[in-house]
Amino acid sequence: MTLLHPTRVRRRRLGVAAAAAGLLATLLAAGPAAATPDPGDSPAREKISSEQEAQVRSAITSGEIPGVDEIVHSDNVEHLVNIPKDALPGTNTDLAFQGKYAFAGNYDGFRILDISNPKAPRTVSQVLCPGGQNDISVSGDLLFLSTDSSRSDNSCNSVSQPATEKSSWEGMKIFDISDKRNPQYVAAVETACGSHTHTLVPERRNVYVYVSSYSPNAAFPDCQPPHDGISVIKVPRKAPEKSAIVNFPVLFPGEGPDGGGNPGGPTNPGVSKTTGCHDITVLPSKDLAAGACMGDGILFDIKNPERPKVIERVQDNVNFAFWHSATFNQKANKVVFTDELGGGGAATCNAEIGPNRGADGIYDIVGKGDRRKLVFRSYFKIDRHQAAAEVCVAHNGSIIPVKGRDLMVQAWYQGGISVWDFTDSAKPKEIGYFERGPVTLDQVTTAGSWSAYYYNGYVYSNDIAKGMDVLKIKDRRTDPAKRIRMDELNVQTQPDYFDDFDD
Repeated sequence: MTLLHPTRVRRRRLGVAAAAAGLLATLLAAGPAAATPDPGDSPAREKISSEQEAQVRSAITSGEIPGVDEIVHSDNVEHLVNIPKDALPGTNTDLAFQGKYAFAGNYDGFRILDISNPKAPRTVSQVLCPGGQNDISVSGDLLFLSTDSSRSDNSCNSVSQPATEKSSWEGMKIFDISDKRNPQYVAAVETACGSHTHTLVPERRNVYVYVSSYSPNAAFPDCQPPHDGISVIKVPRKAPEKSAIVNFPVLFPGEGPDGGGNPGGPTNPGVSKTTGCHDITVLPSKDLAAGACMGDGILFDIKNPERPKVIERVQDNVNFAFWHSATFNQKANKVVFTDELGGGGAATCNAEIGPNRGADGIYDIVGKGDRRKLVFRSYFKIDRHQAAAEVCVAHNGSIIPVKGRDLMVQAWYQGGISVWDFTDSAKPKEIGYFERGPVTLDQVTTAGSWSAYYYNGYVYSNDIAKGMDVLKIKDRRTDPAKRIRMDELNVQTQPDYFDDFDD
């Protein structure tokens, strides 16, 4: 039986915040993770004290938080189905969509699901191809997969190999998905420091791929500092085997071995040093892109996709630790940046951390052309405090396409899924939610929703541990979005939802 806890009940005081903050302080003191701030091959498994565990059990008994794996949600959100993991046991990651199919990334490969009936999705195929984090996108007959773990070669049979070895490989893999039941691996492109995430800029004959990677090291032959740019790959649609890097634009020019990005600590304590970008979102209809780049947020012009040009750069050295991702509103006069406080490995949604750290930052875009500026307006963070055992962090989300409103659905790991409104940039508010209770009670565990995206009337969530969830929002504020039908959706390649549709 599903129990409903109204938001006011979930705004709770748990006596576990101090220890969670202690873990967070340890993570921040160590600096940004050397390989991946998102969960890697060894997700968080930090023990919590017996006193903390007892407090969590008490909170569950009193109804302040849901029980282990118990599902709770607001009245306007319906949980339709969960499709558990199958042949790929690794960490679930990002999602992409095309027609009646969803494509789900996993550290062990990817899965294609038929979602023609959202209440009963079924697996069409699964591809074993280890190489975290297997960030995923699709365009036409091509599927793109990011590898950001050092491998022995570029094959799907590779094994882990130290990045200190010159023969090690990281980068982009490309598959032909014209036959969804039998994807074919057709090309690979090695990129400096691997490919943590990637973003597509699709054109008729070619697809440009912006590859985000970071954390160079002088001991890594293929990942040398400074690393203040992105790799741009050109992929000919009819000859993907000819894919190649065509540019490496430096986004943070500066002299010296550290380049020109945010220096991080000790200059800016608790802030990640900028050594590349974590994720980029493009809005091709506006020739615009927003980059979340560790210690910096940037806005850049992509009129020439091979030569993107930075037009604005901002920092938040008070409350942002790691600029993780970006989302435009439909009018392209706002950007939501997320902060991955704690690297996706700590319990950060609690009273001790507070509402501003580990939050979304909402910025208005003011001015025109190359004079456009990012102006900070407010923070948004879920106010349902999570237990000390629950890794909670602002993560991947998408616009819900409704004219006249700025609505978004967003993943928060074990904080669940939030539906929120930022039409008023200065006063964002949550209007719905879905979440599960703790996966465990005795240790901090990485789990929950990695990506939550709105696609053709439904919300699809790739849960790190539990598989894929399908939700339906029943709310007059979001109902108009049901009329918008997309043939393809890569959330980091934001469409102009209303270009061909009437509201």
